[in-house]
Amino acid sequence: MTKTVLVVDDDPTQRRLIQAVLERDGFAVAQAESGDAAIQRLTTGGAADVILLDLQMPGLSGQDTLKELRSRGFAQPVIVLTASGGVDTVVKAMQAGAQDFMVKPASPERITVSLRNALSMGDMRTEVDRLKKHAGGRTTFEDLIGNSPVMTMVKRMGERAARSSIPILITGESGVGKEVIARAVHGSSERAGKPFVAVNCGAIPANLVESILFGHEKGSFTGASDKHLGKFQEANGGTLFLDEVGELPLDVQVKLLRALQESEIDPVGSKRSVKVDVRIVSATNRDLSVAVKEGVFREDLFYRLNVFPIEAPALRERREDIPLLVEAFVRRFNIEEGKRVAGAAPETLAFLTAFDWPGNVRQLENAVYRAIVLADAPYLQPHDFPAISGVMAPPPEAVGAPEPFKMPPLLPSAEQLIAEMPKDAPVQILDARGHLRKLEDIERDLIQLAIEIYAGHMSEVARRLGIGRSTLYRKVRESGLEEFVKEAG
Repeated sequence: MTKTVLVVDDDPTQRRLIQAVLERDGFAVAQAESGDAAIQRLTTGGAADVILLDLQMPGLSGQDTLKELRSRGFAQPVIVLTASGGVDTVVKAMQAGAQDFMVKPASPERITVSLRNALSMGDMRTEVDRLKKHAGGRTTFEDLIGNSPVMTMVKRMGERAARSSIPILITGESGVGKEVIARAVHGSSERAGKPFVAVNCGAIPANLVESILFGHEKGSFTGASDKHLGKFQEANGGTLFLDEVGELPLDVQVKLLRALQESEIDPVGSKRSVKVDVRIVSATNRDLSVAVKEGVFREDLFYRLNVFPIEAPALRERREDIPLLVEAFVRRFNIEEGKRVAGAAPETLAFLTAFDWPGNVRQLENAVYRAIVLADAPYLQPHDFPAISGVMAPPPEAVGAPEPFKMPPLLPSAEQLIAEMPKDAPVQILDARGHLRKLEDIERDLIQLAIEIYAGHMSEVARRLGIGRSTLYRKVRESGLEEFVKEAG
């Protein structure tokens, strides 16, 4: 998805110039003319992935705005803009939580590089936080990606179930993210931070299921050279997630039912039962009621597991969540693969959203992973998903000596500009060699011209230039025009 930059500056000319630069590079831009306006926008839900903040503003200064943003919990990367790059100014901004700083006027390249670096650092922090939560068993339903109606219902039901110890059965097709929901149940419960142990019942050999789940004593069978605790004891105090529980053999189902009813297990070869405190969350992609009728799943165990069912929706039922999922996968795989992909192009998101995804979220995740590895452009293109879009990547250029780079004829040449430029223009844009003059020099001449035209009436000059009076006086001082103002007045 397109990243949004909030530009906070009291000078509308500066805001427009920065907006033009950012929109050319594919960013969405929002503007605020003061620190108070920026805080108001963010407080009322305005989107901003990164903030460009001017330090010298009337009213709430940039430094105070930054401190207020951090005190209110806004963690977006902030890049400060300053007309004076003094060490003290920079240090104070960094101490207040700024990501980077730029001295005005900053070049378009400098602005773009700083923004992309800030976004990359923000993505890295987000990914580190996700991994910490995952490893610590503290993933919650707020971490689940998706705001579609069906996902909102899953979150609400899951949060209610997590507050109790009620057994939960998560149903849904393969690849919908049943384990993610189970982890959110665990992280939202009183057992958060305790062990979360996941077992894929369908991947365990039938002759080892009992030992792996309930453990065994040393010498209890051939090859049992050491004592093994089993998954129930590993999860003691926490949550045991039984994925594909419908694949368990009937004899193991009997022992599982007893473990659920009595909160105790019988390790293989043990002479006594072992008490366990485990919450069971199970999942299946089968219809267990049909399995009960077919005699391959115990009816009493089914009713014991199916106390609180949660159905995980297929991805085709929550298409509006696909852009958010793509954004999350791009962020993760950028970090894992060391890439700098900004996101997916609009036409790419369009066909990804329209696709049915028989493999659900897992298929989308793997498709984005492959696209990230192969992508060369800043945004993922349809040809990065050939198996889905049917669009093949353009053929590579013929091997040989590269041709010298030629600037595409998007703009007229300097000679044409000089020829077409009025010789008597009051403010010259180009120098004698046909190159653009520095922005500060052009701005100085423009301010001097405005002061001449309006006879030193600074309120009118500021109004005509579209800037605040405080900004105008600051620019006059920086440009050394104080004496000129006195003469014009």
